[in-house]
Amino acid sequence: MTTHPLPQTIAVIGAGLIGSSWATLFLAAGLKVRASDPAPGAEARMRAFVTDAWPAMQALGMDKVGLAAGLEALSFHAAPEDAAAGAGFVQENAPERLEIKRETYARIESRLAPDAIISSSTSGIMPSDLQAGMQHPERLVVGHPFNPPHLIPLVEVVPGKATSEATVEAALAFYRAIGKVAIRVRKEVVGHVANRLQAAIWREAVHLAKEGVASVEDIDLAVSAGPGQRWSIMGPSKTFSLAGGPGGVKHFLDHLGPAMETWWADLGTPHLDAATRQILIDAFGTPDAEAFRQAVARRDQALLRRLKALAEDG
Repeated sequence: MTTHPLPQTIAVIGAGLIGSSWATLFLAAGLKVRASDPAPGAEARMRAFVTDAWPAMQALGMDKVGLAAGLEALSFHAAPEDAAAGAGFVQENAPERLEIKRETYARIESRLAPDAIISSSTSGIMPSDLQAGMQHPERLVVGHPFNPPHLIPLVEVVPGKATSEATVEAALAFYRAIGKVAIRVRKEVVGHVANRLQAAIWREAVHLAKEGVASVEDIDLAVSAGPGQRWSIMGPSKTFSLAGGPGGVKHFLDHLGPAMETWWADLGTPHLDAATRQILIDAFGTPDAEAFRQAVARRDQALLRRLKALAEDG
């Protein structure tokens, strides 16, 4: 793959919540988006999502073109290969089924230039598995976002065995150019990096609830009102390096490392059996459509306020 300028036309394959969120970010950055999704009404839902999400792009200073121009730059196509025509970058958000993703790549590759990148939003499928059967496997990476992609900065770039170094560098450069915090995952593992960290925290949260140590609600508060406040600023390793005082992480490891190892040894390994599932269901119930919409809106508004504050901190 040769070095090329940042792509200006993006194909968004799959127009659900993740695809629509990606499209919002791309459009706000002044890029042209060619979208595709077979579901009835998908185009109307994507345009409504972009319209509703646009004020957040303005609040974050990420709106380069205005809503009218953004919607004008969005086109919708029945077939993924038509959406891919002329695109320099493809953000694939097809269902989490390997055979569907491979079929999608087979359909779009013939319409792409050889140096166009295909980036999958998959949260768990290995990129090397995705590459099997591709004409140009060197062009594929995983570009896993955190939901919603237009607000949460993180994207994990994961190469497969056949991915070229040029593709990795180009994908990182593209994401960073549109305001994402892109990290490079150097080894393929199930769940990439951030989902594994989420899973580790939740595993212990479920264990504590099942053992009756605290309620599900209070365990959530222990995270959101405690270490979660610091984690939005710095990661756990940097946090503990500060806990060592002027002596840094060496002092922390010398004095608290043994205690930390005893905590590790005592962590639980729960299973999502019927009894455990019921604990979680009883804590939160099943919201109706309006309650769900309001909860998501509150989450996104709170995220927006925190992201603005973090941007001011530099």
